[in-house]
Amino acid sequence: MQLGITVDMSGPHPKLDMDRVLEAERLGFSQVWTGEAYSTDAVSPIAWILALTSKIKAGTGIMQIPARTPACAAMTALSLQALSGNRFLCGVGVSGPQVVEGWHGVPFGKPMLRTKEYIAIIKQVLAREKPLEFHGEHYDIPLTGPTASGLGRALRSIAHGNPDMQFYTASITPAGLRNAGECADGVLPIFYSPEQPGIVTDPILEGKKKAGRPATMAGFDVAPYVRAKLGPDVNACRDAIRPELALYIGGMGARAKNYYNDVAIKMGYEGAAKTIQDLFLDGKKNEAAAAVPDALVDEISLCGPAERIRDRLQAWKEVSKAGHLGTMVLKGASVDAMRVIAEAVL
Repeated sequence: MQLGITVDMSGPHPKLDMDRVLEAERLGFSQVWTGEAYSTDAVSPIAWILALTSKIKAGTGIMQIPARTPACAAMTALSLQALSGNRFLCGVGVSGPQVVEGWHGVPFGKPMLRTKEYIAIIKQVLAREKPLEFHGEHYDIPLTGPTASGLGRALRSIAHGNPDMQFYTASITPAGLRNAGECADGVLPIFYSPEQPGIVTDPILEGKKKAGRPATMAGFDVAPYVRAKLGPDVNACRDAIRPELALYIGGMGARAKNYYNDVAIKMGYEGAAKTIQDLFLDGKKNEAAAAVPDALVDEISLCGPAERIRDRLQAWKEVSKAGHLGTMVLKGASVDAMRVIAEAVL
């Protein structure tokens, strides 16, 4: 099992914690990821990180597909590949309809098809086998139809990229995971249970089989975000994790369409998921956080004293040995927590 971390630049005063990144590299972590919502972007900090490191791979977790044309994303990937010696990991995703339509002002469309077309176009650019031409449901390159000037021409990238670049998607739904199995090299699940790996693995294998790819997990990196809180008081550590879980399960989506709530239900927490959502959407955020079960926090996170975390890591290492898990991406981990986990895993 490999280790990674996320670095967060959200909030009113963005700041990149390079000390944590450099310590992760020193400890032997293999990956660092940054994301974007409707604040800072994912690409700028990754460029900064790649410039200040020499070994660790850095990825966008995720670049929002609706924010960039696929050719723009390909140009970004080419640039970061060249500047870093191929240490860039290309994570892409559609985000949710609230952000897609409410922030970017573009139609949500068909997210699975859009993702598949997007990655296919970037791969064409990197391969350079012929000038770029793609005519799908979401993307039409070169542009045709009544809005086109008729002057567009198929172009081949001047820069030579690495066609073996790895693509990750931020998939959590069965359809998204199947889609990842068809067209990606890894996934970044926001929730993951080592006791229930099939929730993630089974749809990926279905997708790989559908696409005619080898129906095994070999070479496919399941890299879940795992919240980590080190401290002597287990309950206090759980309480530090609960608000974020309540935000996702309760507030990241509409009442009738919340992918994170669906995952919590699939994991066996249907009653709690409904309670959390009802409280959160009623504006009772503290009560929503308090309603997050201890069992759910413990199942998908690492919290408490060092010895407790080491014990819990055994389940994660076993599921990795079984081929279900490639990388544990620590979210919110302090440097001390990173050191404890690295010592136990690497």
